[in-house]
Amino acid sequence: MTDDARAALAARQGEGARYDADSAPAEDLQKARLGTAYFARILNGLTDTDLDAPATREGWTRRMVIAETGYHARRMGLFIAAARASDIPADPIDPEAVEIAQGATLPPRALRHLIEHAAVHLNVEWRDLTDADWRGTLNGIALRETPLMRAQVLWQNALDLNAGGRMQDVPKGVL
Repeated sequence: MTDDARAALAARQGEGARYDADSAPAEDLQKARLGTAYFARILNGLTDTDLDAPATREGWTRRMVIAETGYHARRMGLFIAAARASDIPADPIDPEAVEIAQGATLPPRALRHLIEHAAVHLNVEWRDLTDADWRGTLNGIALRETPLMRAQVLWQNALDLNAGGRMQDVPKGVL
């Protein structure tokens, strides 16, 4: 995007709109954001009853995959917020089995909202990172690696839902 186009976009969107820093890993952010939309499209094609069907992972239901996807976004958002604060210890990004099992028991509407709200929070955290933040690390994880980490979870989990996700839809370099 050119500087003129970026300025025009900022003028249209007004004060308070958030934008990625210039040094943000744009391609990986695009893969993660596209993965979010892809996962949501597959999830929105499922009825509430469909959520109880098995996933492709042995012993997992679709509900478990959905819970893992939502909690992963939530934890990653908190991880990035901790990195920006730099004085707060961060929890691991990957959700624990107990958390996934509990999340899988949520009512269908709550499970769907978990995905949506956690994804929005994560996107806001990414947009709040400065150029300097993108060069930072926390717990040995470079912040610029987080969009690709998220993309990998989203695309794999979209396939694991066993609901029409196709390997040929996955962008190159994700899985």
